[in-house]
Amino acid sequence: MKAEFQIYGAAESTGESPDTPHAHPLQEDAMPSGAVSTLSAEQSTFLAADVGGTHARIGLVAFRAGQNIPTVLAYRVYKCAEYAGLDAILRAFCDSFAVRPRRLALACAGFLLEGRVVNNNLLWPVVPADLKHSAGLDDVEVLNDFEALAYGTAYLDADNVHLLHRPASHGTAGKEPAASRGPVVIVGPGTGLGVAVRLPDAQPKVLATEAGHIQLAARVGREQQVLGELAPADTHVPYDYILSGPGLLRLYQAVCRLEKVSPELQDPAAITAAACAGTNAQALETLQLFCGWLGSYTGDLAMLYGATGGVYLAGGFLSRITDFMARSRFIERFLDKGVVRPFQQTVPVYVVDHAQLAVIGAASWLMDRPPSRVQP
Repeated sequence: MKAEFQIYGAAESTGESPDTPHAHPLQEDAMPSGAVSTLSAEQSTFLAADVGGTHARIGLVAFRAGQNIPTVLAYRVYKCAEYAGLDAILRAFCDSFAVRPRRLALACAGFLLEGRVVNNNLLWPVVPADLKHSAGLDDVEVLNDFEALAYGTAYLDADNVHLLHRPASHGTAGKEPAASRGPVVIVGPGTGLGVAVRLPDAQPKVLATEAGHIQLAARVGREQQVLGELAPADTHVPYDYILSGPGLLRLYQAVCRLEKVSPELQDPAAITAAACAGTNAQALETLQLFCGWLGSYTGDLAMLYGATGGVYLAGGFLSRITDFMARSRFIERFLDKGVVRPFQQTVPVYVVDHAQLAVIGAASWLMDRPPSRVQP
């Protein structure tokens, strides 16, 4: 079932009036305060949120009467560090748009264990039972953020993706996503490293994973030298220790130590910018190492899950280095799997800037829950 998502963007970003709907489901615009009052009065609304270590993306979502089609009425992005907790962000969002929905579909980094979300990257505790009370909600349904992203990939089209690896069988036309003929793997380096798998079915099923914590595999040579700088011997080093924003900084600092130079760059954005511009040798090597490791890792996941439906690389900073990735060893390392190489050659790889994708995925996930759990 293909959901229809209408996003209401800020007028100053488009030149249009505040009440003009936008069909593009992945933009980051926010709806002007008060503009949802008429719409929300006519439809059953709920909140859908995508919460990670850096940002919280909140959407006000509605079901059309008599249809299982959610519509995004309002959307806004918040910096987690600027708020004391998720309840404060939800209250700020609801106050901005003068709405009081009673349900929340929460896509959150980490996993739910004994009533609490477990994730070291979150700035504050997330306890659904406490959140219901402090945010004035009747119901909080939790799923992993990459589980939500995986559901959201069902709504991607050619305008939302960049085809990084085109299997020979796909020909040369367009950049369309592959039909869901098989499992789809979603990988996202951000504050941490998220992985989920969407399994083909009439009603898609998503497998949430903690594959970002798999032991990092380093090739003999420079990668092992770098790994030796990252951690003591006989220590568990997970992939998300380098395949993430903070990991990119660690990788750069390790390269600088090996080269015996002082680090000039202090954040991941500066490192990627310098690498893409070719203005810093250590940043350039760092991003090359990053892309090589990411290629090997995603290749392993493609083999593990038989990802004939494709691999989607999601994450804001990946969408800004797509050209660099295309020139790097990413695809070479993705394909370099010995006798399994012919299979790897059949797997398309896409880059997508996820923006609202997890919010949309969380909304569609709640939409497909039993009716008793989604009615007001």
